[in-house]
Amino acid sequence: MSIPARAVFVILLTIAAVVAELTLPDDLLNDNLFPGILSLLPPLIAIAMALITREVIISLFCGVWVGAVLLQDLHPIAGLTRTLDTHLINAMADESHAAIILFSLAFGGIIGLVSANGGMKGIVESISQYARTTRSTQLATMAMGILIFFDDYSNTLFVGNMMRPFTDRLKVSREKLAYLVDSTAAPVASLAVISTWSVFQMSLLKDPYEKFGVTESPYITFIRSVPFSFYCILAIIFMFVLLWYKRDFGPMLRAERRARNEGKVMADGARPLQNTELQAEAQSGREATHWSNALVPIVAVILITLFGLVITGMEGAEAKQMPLTVRNVIGSADSYASLMWGAFIAGLIGIVMTVVKRIMTLRDATEAWINGARAMLVAFMILVLAWSLGSICADVQTGEYLASVTEAFPRELIPAVTFIVAALISFSTGTSWGTMSILVPVIVPVLLGGEGVDPNRVVQGPIFLSAFAAVLSGAVFGDHCSPISDTTILSSMASGSDHIDHVRTQLPYALTSGAIAVILGFVLVGYGIPWIVTMTLAVAATVAAVRLFGKSLEVPD
Repeated sequence: MSIPARAVFVILLTIAAVVAELTLPDDLLNDNLFPGILSLLPPLIAIAMALITREVIISLFCGVWVGAVLLQDLHPIAGLTRTLDTHLINAMADESHAAIILFSLAFGGIIGLVSANGGMKGIVESISQYARTTRSTQLATMAMGILIFFDDYSNTLFVGNMMRPFTDRLKVSREKLAYLVDSTAAPVASLAVISTWSVFQMSLLKDPYEKFGVTESPYITFIRSVPFSFYCILAIIFMFVLLWYKRDFGPMLRAERRARNEGKVMADGARPLQNTELQAEAQSGREATHWSNALVPIVAVILITLFGLVITGMEGAEAKQMPLTVRNVIGSADSYASLMWGAFIAGLIGIVMTVVKRIMTLRDATEAWINGARAMLVAFMILVLAWSLGSICADVQTGEYLASVTEAFPRELIPAVTFIVAALISFSTGTSWGTMSILVPVIVPVLLGGEGVDPNRVVQGPIFLSAFAAVLSGAVFGDHCSPISDTTILSSMASGSDHIDHVRTQLPYALTSGAIAVILGFVLVGYGIPWIVTMTLAVAATVAAVRLFGKSLEVPD
């Protein structure tokens, strides 16, 4: 939107607010209307505005405002004040949100430091002799995303920032890098036997299992359900097939052709969430380069985070008087504290190393760290607004309304319907974990209840396992499609990509994998087709879709 257009937009919103304030009755809304169709308004307005206007911050703010208005009996002015003094404040005050902001801040500081001390340039020079082609570099990015499986946030920030210099040098678009980062982070973390995602997912089974007398361990149920996470598996396979055949389609094809033919890794007018120019300025003119200047602090992040997960997990398990098994330790770990320990301590290690090696003075090294942290500002604003919108959606019960549609479908279609509903909730609220928290307590009782049902036999059957996996798979799919998802925002930030460009280029790929997962995965499994058959058909369809729709960069339309 141009500046005059923005002014008109704001004026119209203000006029509408004043008119509504003067004309609407005071008690038009009440708690009985939630959950209801009105609960869809906040996320739909935010998402539609973001895609149409490309103004993410304004769009998210308006979505939060509309939700606050609904909660304030359609009083626009009261909704605006509650947005500013309550919802935004609560989003920043949340302990886990604050931890994510601090971790991202510290990780941005590390990237700023290793850009300034020549470390990032040294890694590029060292690895460039091996990653000489666009395909090998993109496959290496994908492999790195798979290897860092224990947490999606650390995966996203590490892989995006580490691989961006390589992909820029080989003229891979920032949109493609963001796609590679986003489509490995959550799918890999959700499939891993031990990760922050898997532990959270299985923990949701504890209460319903106790209620229905299920004796099987939730951990065993999760392991059994992993093969049925069709979307997460197919998203990774789809990515590999695209890279292997060197094909793309839709907006991503245009972005890749722009990068190769014009040398523009971002579109004209693009606004990346991370200001990589600050990092480039810090490095300009500096001759000292060595890969260890970057690798030491970045590896320290991973090792210290893992150490923190073990320490906090052991403390948590002992406090709960649980045996020190791997599952109990990871399940009791404080992942947010561990991430902060890793990022801040690794940053300190990087500063000390840079000063001791006489690459930079203490003051210059500290300024480089600050510049890297400062580059994250816009992303933080978007994250806070996205979290606020998620909180609004919880208050107006958007998820509960969408979840209620599953009750009218036959048992055989529950896995497919669950996937679609999970996708809608995740897309609307921008949170995978929130989606799981809403749907698992709804779906599990539906499947375990009823006369003559043996819960211990049900939990071992394909319908239950695929429905349980559909919650997680659908949540990840919705995240990949939503411009208000925190992992999608972080992927744009870490890759230095324009956020809306990332969403628009990734959307056709996510929709393709999602459609195959529903039709050839969850529907067929629900009607008794063996898993090996459904997965074989789904993989074949994935390859066929890439060969049919994908085009080589050298082949004209």
